[in-house]
Amino acid sequence: MYNKDMQKVLIIGSPGAGKSTFALKLSEVIAIPVYHLDNLNWKSDRTVVPRATFEKRLDALLKKEKWIIDGNYQRTMEKRIKVCDTIFFLDIPKADCLEGIRARIGKKRPDMPWVETELDEEFMQLVYNFDTKAIFDLLDKYNDKTVYILRSRQEMDTFIKDLKLKIKSDKTLTF
Repeated sequence: MYNKDMQKVLIIGSPGAGKSTFALKLSEVIAIPVYHLDNLNWKSDRTVVPRATFEKRLDALLKKEKWIIDGNYQRTMEKRIKVCDTIFFLDIPKADCLEGIRARIGKKRPDMPWVETELDEEFMQLVYNFDTKAIFDLLDKYNDKTVYILRSRQEMDTFIKDLKLKIKSDKTLTF
């Protein structure tokens, strides 16, 4: 069930799906560092870095031996898919994603260089307009990757729990 060659991992999905939380939990289990695309793209003053800076940061990251990358960023998704070995697509219902966004208001998060203090209607619109078809098209195109599609927070928690048990019981499974 689990790929012991999981070394370069993408976690993608709608805003609010729980990508960062899942990435951190997975990192604890397989001891691979997490990199949040939002931290590569955003400054603490809520402005973005120049596109060339983001691309340079991403390219350097993709050359690393092991990583978990959390974030969608459709513009660079195919570049990341080409070099990863494992993809987690968190295909979470829109209502759950919206609740996830509401729940993080006022909380410091490792994936953002600021604390969100209010709901951003434009950002919420990203959830409503999230294009799963484009993601499924890429997953079909790169069908040589190990892909996990998780459709609820319970499935995400169960995956982590099962992976911990699998690693504990299989001494040959190392990361």
